[in-house]
Amino acid sequence: MANLKITLVKSLNGRLEKHIATAASLGLRKIGQTSIQPDNTQTRGKIAQIGYLLQVTEVE
Repeated sequence: MANLKITLVKSLNGRLEKHIATAASLGLRKIGQTSIQPDNTQTRGKIAQIGYLLQVTEVE
């Protein structure tokens, strides 16, 4: 199963509380932080919610 490298590229300032909480659940708090997450439906759902703040790439 592949993993996803998720990087926060936009600020969380002024965002909805649930979007900030979603970013925190992915392990992202500051611009430029990167997290490696498994590629599953839960992670894809979180990415879909705040995709405008993220850069996502697949890693092995």
